[in-house]
Amino acid sequence: MSKKKAVVGLSGGVDSSVAALLLKQQGYEVTGLFMLNWEEDGENGACTAEEDFADVQRVCAVLDIPYYSVNFAKEYYDRVFAYFLKEYKAGRTPNPDVLCNREIKFGPFRKYAESMGADVIATGHYCGIRHEGGRNFLLKAKDGGKDQTYFLNQVRERQLDGVEFPLQNLTKPEVRAIAEEYGLANAKKKDSTGICFIGERNFRNFLKTYLPAQPGEIRTLGGEKVGTHEGLMYYTLGQRKGLGIGGVHGEEGRWFVVKKDMESNVLYVSHGDESPLYSAACTATECNFIGFEPPAGEFECTAKFRYRQPEQRVRVKFEGDTMHIEFAERQRAVTEGQYAVLYNEEACLGGGVITKVRY
Repeated sequence: MSKKKAVVGLSGGVDSSVAALLLKQQGYEVTGLFMLNWEEDGENGACTAEEDFADVQRVCAVLDIPYYSVNFAKEYYDRVFAYFLKEYKAGRTPNPDVLCNREIKFGPFRKYAESMGADVIATGHYCGIRHEGGRNFLLKAKDGGKDQTYFLNQVRERQLDGVEFPLQNLTKPEVRAIAEEYGLANAKKKDSTGICFIGERNFRNFLKTYLPAQPGEIRTLGGEKVGTHEGLMYYTLGQRKGLGIGGVHGEEGRWFVVKKDMESNVLYVSHGDESPLYSAACTATECNFIGFEPPAGEFECTAKFRYRQPEQRVRVKFEGDTMHIEFAERQRAVTEGQYAVLYNEEACLGGGVITKVRY
């Protein structure tokens, strides 16, 4: 009987490398597939994709598995990056990694893997999956601090057919220990941070190359001018760094962003008092659900409004394709353009794009 073929998305990092190793140990015929989604060099002129692909080659040599590279830079620009720019221009704060999963990793990448004869498609995401009764359920990872279901909330349920996530029951230190035990060259490789196509570059400088700056005033909620900003797109709710405003004599605390007025091009800030950042509810659209059918009436569950956040108790009600979410406790810096992602005890139920916040 021939082995089942697993195609693993290899990024050059330790997580996807260990995912490939585990699948090989489980008896799969494993092939590595590296995706090139961005073709510009970094600020120092070095192309990180070349370094990452070199790591893929080293890992595959140790695992004794074949590997290939595929270029999705055009698809990425059209489906992810163009949306990213449009949202920033509108003053919202998008999460391109969420879109990349739906539009690239479980879209063109999946189709390419299927054309290679894949029976199973796998990645190094920290999450799990259960295929049951013709449905797919997206399960939380054992390592709560690394759980990546938030980034998968927009993946269509059918896109998860035949998908496996080998790292569900492992913590990051355990993954690194396995990599070291088997002599993988990237066992101690630093985790990638920030938005995938920006990498370690200065975010503001990167954005300036695509969107022209529109300077304007910085004011307090009382209307007092306290400085000037370089462009509203460079700031997000709750931001403290990079405002360029001095302290207030005789008062403790720091300035932080509380509101962006796109029509008047004014950035509103508060000093010390964080209460303007806390909201009671939000509305989300473009909702997607995984292994879950929303009930007709209200229901209670937990939710996240950003990646690194403990789950919060909420009450949810649907009105057509719109999701209304009431918070059990007021939430800090819930931001338009980000995702409201719903959970039960074991799984991610899906989510939607935050379009309105009620204070």
